Formats: sequence, structure tokens, C-alpha cells
Amino acid sequence: MSFSLEGKTAIITGAANGVGLEVARHFSDHGANVILVDMDEAKLQVEADAIDGDGQNVRYFAGDLRKKLTVANLLSATIDAFDSIDILINASRQVLPSNPLDQREDHFEELFQQNVLANLRVTQAVAKRMIAQEKKNPSEGGIGAVVNLSSIASDRTHAELLAYSVACAALNQMTRSLAVAFADQRIRVNAIAIGSVMSASLQSRLKNDPDVRAATLAATPLNRIAEAQEVAETAQFLSTEASGFMTGQIITVDGGRSLIDPLEAAAH
Repeated sequence: MSFSLEGKTAIITGAANGVGLEVARHFSDHGANVILVDMDEAKLQVEADAIDGDGQNVRYFAGDLRKKLTVANLLSATIDAFDSIDILINASRQVLPSNPLDQREDHFEELFQQNVLANLRVTQAVAKRMIAQEKKNPSEGGIGAVVNLSSIASDRTHAELLAYSVACAALNQMTRSLAVAFADQRIRVNAIAIGSVMSASLQSRLKNDPDVRAATLAATPLNRIAEAQEVAETAQFLSTEASGFMTGQIITVDGGRSLIDPLEAAAH
């Protein structure tokens, strides 16, 4: 059983901040070639330089993954830099409050496009590339791993999280469906459902509302907020041979929050 990322190439979306950035740092530290992807080019450049100043094993790519051309350009840039793609971490996600009574403020279409469809299109393109690589250089074992970043909000009922909850539920089902669809090609697809993790969205809420911290701790049996590093370690596990017989699974990293979470406490 191996947790090694040495020599693997990973595309990590949503990597300009939060959990996505921590996954990128962690994967680079463990020997992977990493492509940081986000829309904020200035932030990407700063973070890529901080991870790997020489630029030997880290690149960045800025663009809107909701656009087909952007996805095609991302794959081309990755192949130009590292010749292959072995791992995709879909960590790009957006969290916006919903007003269920107002179509103009429910953010449903926006979050579905960003959190579900963009991830689907990138996954489809990357999977095709993985399959093409395998045909040129046949190997034993798995040929690729995809990890989606989801949330325990997919199973919670909270009016202000209408669009986000539905998008996360769709992402979870997409994970299961693609796991079955790609199984014959030896591409594994899993997801991490986070809750009580110091993500970018939770950091923002803690800054703007001091009461959120107390409420989050009270709703979490382990009585703390996890560090993004703990999600990165789970992503490493799901991306390596250590999880070689796992696919279509939604792994929960929430300190036990989903076991007791009251309906009035929003998940993050």
C-alpha cells in the first residue's frame, strides 16, 4: 500500500486559496507535479512562486473553467509542462446564500454552473486524456484518480443554503455515476465532504460574524475546526494506490458534525 505522489502530475482547481491551495502545497511537498488552477491570476502567481520558486514542479493556469476553450487550454498547458495527467482534484467551489423565494437571489444557476457543471466538464476532458495516455503506454493498476470537493451541506436542510446544498448533492451523485462509468477504464472517482474545515468561505464567515465560531464548535463533536491540511491528506489518500480499491465513495471529513448537526446550524 503506497501513499506516494512522487512523479505524478495533478491538476488542482480552486487553488488560489483555502483548501485547494493547501492541497496544492501538500501534493508538491510529497513529490507531485502540480498545476494550480483558478481565475485569480495574480494570486496564483504569488502562491505558485511560494510553493516552488524555481518553477520546476509547479505551474499555474488562470481561467474560467465554465468555458470549453479554457478547459482545452488547461489540458494543453498541463501536457506541455509535464507530459501527462494522473490526478484531478476538483476543489473549485463557490458558496453563496440563497433566498428561496426570489429567483434573482437564489443563486441556483450560478452555483450549479460553477460547482457541478464546470467540475463535470473538466473531469470528462481529463478522463479522455488519461485514457489516451494509457493506450500509448499500457500499464497495470489504475491509470488515474479524480477527487471532488463536496460538503456535508448535501445532506442538510437549511433554507439559506438551498443552491449550495443542491449543488453538493448533485456533485456527490455525479461522483458515484462517473465512478461506475469510468471503472472499466481504471479511473477512480471519489469525493470529500467537508464540514467544520477552515475553508476560504468559513474564514470569511468567522471574520464577519464572531458567533459563527462558537456555533460551529458546539455542532462539532471533536470541538474544533479542522485545518485545510487534514483535507489535503485525505485527498492524497484518495489519489494514491493506498485507496486503489475505492471508487464512488463520499468520504466525510467533519469532526463528527454530520452525526449531530442541528438543522438551524449551517454547514460549511
